[in-house]
Amino acid sequence: MPKNKGKGGKNRRRGKNEGEEKRELIFKEDGQEYAQVLRMLGNGRLDAQCIDGVKRLCHIRGKMRKKVWVSTGDIILVGLRDFQDEKADVILKYNADEARSLKAYGELPDNIRVNDAEPLDAEENENDAFFDFEDIENVIEEI
Repeated sequence: MPKNKGKGGKNRRRGKNEGEEKRELIFKEDGQEYAQVLRMLGNGRLDAQCIDGVKRLCHIRGKMRKKVWVSTGDIILVGLRDFQDEKADVILKYNADEARSLKAYGELPDNIRVNDAEPLDAEENENDAFFDFEDIENVIEEI
């Protein structure tokens, strides 16, 4: 039987919630842009709609992988590439409070819904999943 070599399993090595403390709000600089995640593609990549109106394929940098979990609807800061305009690199993920602060400072436009599952370019259709029970009764009576 193997000997126990440590003081616990891998959960102990992971540590507690280290990202809980408040951090300073980081604004965009030259060569950077704010974006909202449209969908996750896997393999450390995602589609993002940038604030400048361009949809880009973004790559999550290695320092963020398996430490910062990015999901659909999140507000992120991306570093633009000089040689490829349709691709970018994810530099930072803003939490909900930071994204609301960016919106309050006027960095993000008003049409963005902060950390919502519906990205900014999602189209809303009134008849998607709504129906009226009275209409169903009328259809049944006609049959």
